[in-house]
Amino acid sequence: MIDFQHLAECIIRGKKAEAVALTQQAVSEGIDPQVIISEGLIAGMSVVGDRFKKNEFYVPEVLIAARAMKEAVALLNPLLAASGVKPIGTVVIGTVKGDLHDIGKNLVTMMLQGNGFEVVDIGVDVAPEKFVETAKEHNADIIALSALLTTTMPGMKQVVDALIATGQREAIKVMIGGAPVTQKFSDEIGADGYAADAASAVDLAKILVRTVA
Repeated sequence: MIDFQHLAECIIRGKKAEAVALTQQAVSEGIDPQVIISEGLIAGMSVVGDRFKKNEFYVPEVLIAARAMKEAVALLNPLLAASGVKPIGTVVIGTVKGDLHDIGKNLVTMMLQGNGFEVVDIGVDVAPEKFVETAKEHNADIIALSALLTTTMPGMKQVVDALIATGQREAIKVMIGGAPVTQKFSDEIGADGYAADAASAVDLAKILVRTVA
């Protein structure tokens, strides 16, 4: 019988091969994929997120854990699709126009995926129109914007303005993050929230997806 605590520990420690093997064991035992995700995978990533917030884990540890989680979830995705299970929300994520940094974005992407979100990653140096078009195409609940340079931060407001111009602002929430970004800036540009790190981004996304018009 699968030991979910052991599976969670494998995620926490980034033991990818062992996490995948245990996930496969759980599948073979006929356990509901949602139970595997919640009791084993998300349980592990929640610990990782908490330790990251407390500065007990740093970016390398979180990335390793997230990769283990991603590999395990990949095993379950076909089963989830076949059973008609829907993600808790859809997020379009990218780094704004003029900014080529992606480590933070990639980390947030993996953390969101590990917590039940469908994530459409459209990369770096993304124009405002691309964010809006992709969000509409995928019927997204949230657009997540990343910037590491103060000079590219205005691109975040341009995305908000583009949503307003196309009449989609009420239907799509906007969350922002990155080293120079602050809650004050989020308020100034009319975004719906700011997250200081990947774990906080997951918490914020869960709140925002419940308030989508």
